[in-house]
Amino acid sequence: MPQRDGRPTGPVGGYEGLLARVRAAEAAVEQIGTTLDAVTTCEELARFLLRKVCDAVAVDLVDEDGGPFRAATAGAVELLAAGVGASPSVRATDGGHRISQWATVSGGVPVHVLLVPLPDRFRVRGLLTAVRARAAFGDHEAATVHFAARLAAVHLGHAWQLAATEDTVSHLQRALVAEPGRPHPNLETASRYLPAGPRALVGGDWFETVRLHYGRTLLVVGDVMGHGLDAAVDMNAYRSTLRDVASTDLAPHRVLRQLDALAAADEGRRPATCLLARVDPARGVAMFASAGHLPPAVFGADGSAVLIDVPVGPPLGTGVGGYETVTRAVTPQETLLMFTDGLVERRGEDIDVSLARLAAVRLPPGAAVSAVVDAVVAALDADRAEDDVAVLAARARPRRPEEPADAAGTS
Repeated sequence: MPQRDGRPTGPVGGYEGLLARVRAAEAAVEQIGTTLDAVTTCEELARFLLRKVCDAVAVDLVDEDGGPFRAATAGAVELLAAGVGASPSVRATDGGHRISQWATVSGGVPVHVLLVPLPDRFRVRGLLTAVRARAAFGDHEAATVHFAARLAAVHLGHAWQLAATEDTVSHLQRALVAEPGRPHPNLETASRYLPAGPRALVGGDWFETVRLHYGRTLLVVGDVMGHGLDAAVDMNAYRSTLRDVASTDLAPHRVLRQLDALAAADEGRRPATCLLARVDPARGVAMFASAGHLPPAVFGADGSAVLIDVPVGPPLGTGVGGYETVTRAVTPQETLLMFTDGLVERRGEDIDVSLARLAAVRLPPGAAVSAVVDAVVAALDADRAEDDVAVLAARARPRRPEEPADAAGTS
């Protein structure tokens, strides 16, 4: 039988056609669905059919709003004009017969078109348009097209299910970290949470603010080891425990000691790093304590940054304890920045180099607290970080002249 580009130019039957069909099915299993990305699966489907039986292929999917969009094409695109007007809502069969048609494209070229829906359980989520010029699809070739389409539909279903799950988990994570408690009015804060990558699973990064007596506010940034829903659950457990312990108004290092003991008593709890800063704007001081966490940064009135040297104790959950507190003066002209390691760390880079990059960031003088977060995230390209990023910034609010010194100190 005549061949063209390794493919038969006419219908194939008998033993030869059956053997080609089996081999094509084996190749399809290997080449289609190598990832859990819907568009990649469509591209693999299109390339596979172009190599095996088609002169042109198009794959259309239905977007979230119900409208079709072209996810992939392959081959002589001008031949796809024969499939115009088809919709991803087309039925798989018409009166028990596959939907196929002859058409003529520009130049008078006759083409044979197969339209194969890509179903997702109870509804059609896409449409495959397979085109062959000057020769009809034989039974075995049409079967190969339909097998490849069904195989791709299965992988697309997995991709859509994963995307829906990740979307749910992402909303859960954002709900957990996006609403920290309100600090005292004498402290301005801004925060940001960025998941790692467009398809990353939820992580254990979090931040919190806790109002204390006498106008003081406890700022918290933490990072639970690992990713996934378990990390998010442990993160919420740490956050809830922290609120309870902090309400006793202990010094930061004693808060960490309590958290460490409680976490160590729970065998299923993952270790976590944590940084605390108890800010007292009325007295112009802040107390810091760290459980295995990176140091905070302070941006001055001129926009330059310095890192605060905070003694680093072991991560929470080890039961070792041994935390220390350091005190530093703070002014309304300075902005405190606390963050998780995803903001600065880069693969294969020494952490001192990573922190030096943060310290080298220069901000416009007088930038608002929210602008400080935006500028740091942009300067460190945190939107493309390899790990989750949580950032919390705070600045003491200047006391109004008519406001008594202790007015902001009531709880």
